[in-house]
Parts: sequence; C-alpha cells; structure tokens
Amino acid sequence: MDKRQFLKTIGLSALSTPVFSKSFHSLLKEKEHLSAGELAQDEVFWKKIRADYKLNPAFINLENGYYCISPTPIKNSCLKNIDEVNMLGSYYMRKMRFPDNEKVRAKLAEAAGCTYEEIIVTRNTTESIDTVVSGYDWKPGDEAIMAEQDYPYMIQHFELMAQRYGMTNKILSVPMHPKNDEEIVKMYESAITPKTRLLMVSHIINITGQILPIRKICDMAHSHGVDVVVDGAHAFGQFEYKISDLNCDYYGTSLHKWLSAPLGAGFLYIKKDKIKNLWAMFADNGYAQDDIRRVVHTGTPAVHTEISIMNALDYLNFIGIKRKEARLKFIRNYWMERLKDVPNVMINTPNDDSRACGIGNVGLKNMKPTEMAEKLLANHKIWTVGIEGQSVFGCRITPNIYTSTAELDAFVAAVKSLAKL
Repeated sequence: MDKRQFLKTIGLSALSTPVFSKSFHSLLKEKEHLSAGELAQDEVFWKKIRADYKLNPAFINLENGYYCISPTPIKNSCLKNIDEVNMLGSYYMRKMRFPDNEKVRAKLAEAAGCTYEEIIVTRNTTESIDTVVSGYDWKPGDEAIMAEQDYPYMIQHFELMAQRYGMTNKILSVPMHPKNDEEIVKMYESAITPKTRLLMVSHIINITGQILPIRKICDMAHSHGVDVVVDGAHAFGQFEYKISDLNCDYYGTSLHKWLSAPLGAGFLYIKKDKIKNLWAMFADNGYAQDDIRRVVHTGTPAVHTEISIMNALDYLNFIGIKRKEARLKFIRNYWMERLKDVPNVMINTPNDDSRACGIGNVGLKNMKPTEMAEKLLANHKIWTVGIEGQSVFGCRITPNIYTSTAELDAFVAAVKSLAKL
C-alpha cells in the first residue's frame, strides 16, 4: 500500500473539508452580477448568510471585536478536524503536523500578500507583536514610539523591556478626527530621534475603528532608519489589503477575530531580511538563523485550530473580501448616519470609508460609557463594551456580516432614548 492509499484508508480529510452547501453556491451565483457595493445593501442575501451563524437570541451582539464567532460551516470543520487528529493521535503529530502547517502557512501567505518564508502561525496578535518586541537587542537609551490608543498589553510589553534593558518608550496620542494622512504621519515623525529603533502602529485602532495610513507611516519611518511593527489585530479579514503594499517590517494579527477562525489562531509576518536579527523568546536550534520558524517556538500547538485556519480562509474567499468589506462599511455608515446629529451623541470614529470599516465608537455627553453599555444590555438587550480611557470615551460598536439593519435600527433607537436621559 503506497502513502496515498494509506492516507485514504485512515480517512484524513481535514485540509479538504468542504465548508459550503450547494445552496450557498447557488446563492452567490445568483448575485454575481451585483457589485460589492450593491450587494452590501441586499438584506435578503445577508439574511441567508446570517443563517450560517448560531446566535444567542437573548441579546443583539454588537461586540464582535473581542472575537468573531465562527459560522457553522467553519465550526463544523473544526470539530471534524479535532475528531480526525484525535483518531490519528501521535501518528498525526509525527507524520502530518508539519506538512499540514506548511500548507496553512502557504495559504495564509497568499491571502496576506507575502512570501511563505515570511509568515508563521501564532496564537494571537499579542504573542506575535511581543515576539518581535522581545526579539530586539535593546540597549539603554534606545527608543520606541507608540500611541496611547494602541492595545494596552502591547504597551505593557514595551514597558517590561524598559524595566529590563533601560530603553525608553514615547507614547503619543492619535487625533480622533485627523484632517488628513499627513497629520498622522507628522505626529509620529515629530517623535523620532537618532535613538529611535522601533515604531509600533495599529493598522486599525481597536477602540475606535480608525484606519491609519500605514504605508505612509512606514515610508516615513524608514527614511529615518526606523523599523515599524504593525498591530493588525482587527484588519485581517475585515478589509482588503496586502502586507507587501504596506512596506512594514513586522505584522501581527489574530485570526479568531475578523477571519472567524477558532479561538487561539493568529500569524506573525517578518520581512525576510529582518528575521536573522531577532532573538527567539524560546530556544529552537533546529532552524537556520534566517528561518522564521526559529523565532516562534511554542511546543505542541492546538493543531486542529491551525488546520481550521484553512477552512476559515475558504469561507472568506468564497464570500469575497470585497463583498465583506463593503457590507461592514455599509452597516457602520447605517447606524452612524442615523446618530451623528442627535443631541448628546458623540461619534468617535471618522465617518469616512477610507478611514474606517466595520468598527465604530459612539458616546453620550450625559452618561459614562460603562453606564451606557450597562443600560444598552439591561434595558435594550444590546451587547457592547464601554471604553473609558486612552482619550476615548464611548461604546465600541462592532457588528458583523450577520448583523441585520433591523438590529441596527433597534440600536439607534436605544441610543436615542439614552441620549434623552
């Protein structure tokens, strides 16, 4: 029995598990004549997509930013992957884990717009970014630049490096409604000195949804000899871009957010010529200095989650990132336009499709964000999160492609009623 026949005999099919029904194929075929913008407003189409999600009827979920629940086809694929890996046991881990991981990396690289040698699977954005920050050979007096709106755990890791190595962190504040890209770029540039080694920037600010001009920031930083690490936690799977177009040195993201992969999935991109310069957090001497696998060593991973990334990518690719991006922008605009002129309401996100996608933030002048979030849940059965700090005061609103305009109408009505209290 040759290897191919043997694999058929043991029944391994994790990487080829279909995630689409025939009706799903027919649905997209019916709509292929519509542009992404036209389809974004087709409630009948998105209602059918909504049927792929098992939702809790007790509340309207407008807090998909923490992580995006997996649609049933991805969830079922993951459960099948768990079953098959468990059935094969150590045979899978010794014989199939690494070839499958290479397939996952190759498919991620294609989707992300980089080479296979520059990408590695991680568990989340925090692990990805912290791997880079810890990998620098910091010296006393070295400087790093970031913004107060960046994810707190990333900032805390820079603070740990400062305590350990004597380097210095400069923390800026990103304007909520910038006049143009140049205002953002100049803000970062003004903080650079000859001692600056690394700049961290969020592709999309997680608490407001503002998309930053990453390419312009990277080009500026490189002109001063400064590397850039991008926190892309909320970008991958939410809107279309390629890492190669950003010109960044490092990029980390979570795949259990907008890709809707199972919890505990992410990736780290390192520009090929930067890999050899990083120290690994944990030793693994089996790889060359310029092999990205040397940098990320986590022991035995949740392999069923890793291979389920393939299924999540298939689901996204079949819907299409352009269609998904257009729908998310449509529903953000839908609620923002209905609230922007309401007395006591503050919109904390640029209402501009070039500066925001699906995430938004709204506050009330007459109420603290945490109280607003509590009342939305207790009185209106709407789940969101209050943000108080980092120069942002409001509730983060993160719908998903399953969110209906009827649910957004309920949210708008709820905010209007709270604004009158």
